[in-house]
Amino acid sequence: MNEPQNPISEQDAIKQRYARRPLGRDAAPNGVPALDTIMRAQARERALARLLVSRWAKPLAATSVLEVGCGEGANLLQLLRLGFNPALMHGVDLRSGAVEAARRIVPPSVSLTAADASKFEHAGGTFDLVVQATVFSSILDDELQEALARRMWSLTAPGGAIVWYDFTYNNPSNPDVRGVPITRIKSLFPDASVILRRLTLAPPLARFAAKVHPSLYALLDAVPWLRTHVLAWIAKPTA
Repeated sequence: MNEPQNPISEQDAIKQRYARRPLGRDAAPNGVPALDTIMRAQARERALARLLVSRWAKPLAATSVLEVGCGEGANLLQLLRLGFNPALMHGVDLRSGAVEAARRIVPPSVSLTAADASKFEHAGGTFDLVVQATVFSSILDDELQEALARRMWSLTAPGGAIVWYDFTYNNPSNPDVRGVPITRIKSLFPDASVILRRLTLAPPLARFAAKVHPSLYALLDAVPWLRTHVLAWIAKPTA
């Protein structure tokens, strides 16, 4: 009789899910990203810039920032373009290979750590802004989601904020992810003031529209209920 296998941790399961994900599915043969991927990234960068203009008074060059789930560094590069100071930027990711890839593209003064962000060893209240992008939708365990949210909140300085970007609907064709509804976001941060904006045209529509014509993408993206993600400003009180 076979002995029952010990269940793997959610952290190890996350690594396995990421390993299964296809890279550059719609990229050109020479590696140029698909047009819809570029358009989504540009839309998110514009929305983030507007959010910072309206909600954040401190100079970006003097703002400390931590990205939870920094992956291979694409979001860190976006933050650098917006004007953040690399010497005050930090990234943490569960996957050591992703951190090594990020190290190759970000300035050496950006601090990168391969670790479980829910147990990230750093002084509390350290970071003005804590950023996460499509991390929570990759965590299928409620307890780990809650532990990570608590750690992110403790690392955020009073008067600072968590910048959240993730999708809210389940993807029936991908059991490795699940949407994080708005009610769940608010329950993860019960002491926060939360401002949300719908963002990102549904990926299947985005792929179709971008192949037809960029103007069709823009037309569909103007319809809020066709957007699958939210960009949230989760503000921590000063006291």
